[in-house]
Amino acid sequence: MSTQEEKIRRPADEVEENDLRIDQERSEQIIDALNTDLANAYVLYHQLKKHHWDVEGAEFRDLHLFFEEAYETVEEGADVIAERAQALGGVPVAGPANQEERATVEFEGEDVYDIRTSLENDLEMYGDIIESMRDHIELAGNLGDYATEQILRDILVDIEEDAHHIEHYLEDDTLVLEEATH
Repeated sequence: MSTQEEKIRRPADEVEENDLRIDQERSEQIIDALNTDLANAYVLYHQLKKHHWDVEGAEFRDLHLFFEEAYETVEEGADVIAERAQALGGVPVAGPANQEERATVEFEGEDVYDIRTSLENDLEMYGDIIESMRDHIELAGNLGDYATEQILRDILVDIEEDAHHIEHYLEDDTLVLEEATH
């Protein structure tokens, strides 16, 4: 047995009792949902970060800054989700491989797309995350974990706001003129 295995304080798949007085069975269900939200957040984070690096064109500056704000918002929400899972007696899903395996959304890949396609891919992922979070908000409320319900509601507001901004970027009205084709 390696030294690392000898020093494990709590296996990642175990849920301990918590001081929040939410029983273990309910905590397990909520932690499972939170870990899905956490994994999804990090897949979205990495895709937004990629687009922040790759964006080009006339709207570069605005989009570059938007992507930065968006991935920072996602990371802040992910941190709150991870801390809540830990408070409930769980172990937040960590590490890229574990997060990718756990996520219900899929990273678009390494290829660089035109910015409209990138934004469409982001909006699709945001939509999937929003639907999943709404289900988890309902789950937490039904299980009597009103704090987790509120935490997820607050994060959902930020996620929906960024998705709405992407909708605006994807509109066809623009100040950038297309070159006339002859």
